[in-house]
Amino acid sequence: MAKKSAINNNKKRAKLAADKAGKRARLRAIAKDRSLTVEERFEATLKLAEVPRNSCINRVRNRCEVTGRPRAYNRKLKMSRIALRELGSKGLIPGLVKSSW
Repeated sequence: MAKKSAINNNKKRAKLAADKAGKRARLRAIAKDRSLTVEERFEATLKLAEVPRNSCINRVRNRCEVTGRPRAYNRKLKMSRIALRELGSKGLIPGLVKSSW
């Protein structure tokens, strides 16, 4: 089980990234638009620098919904390999059958 603080910090980052996504996208579009003047683009870059760093989607870490484990994450099921194996062995995941031979 991951530390509760790490899980909570990641949840805060995800919420902040969702809230600020539109603003960041607009500012990035202005900063990359070559048809605008250099001053306008530079001003957009400065405003983008003022937006919190944790509002960037790249800072959000994929974590297991069951245990909070950050590694060996399965995107489709939103859980780690360990939790997937445990729940699959118990028959709690529909359609998943543990192979045996």
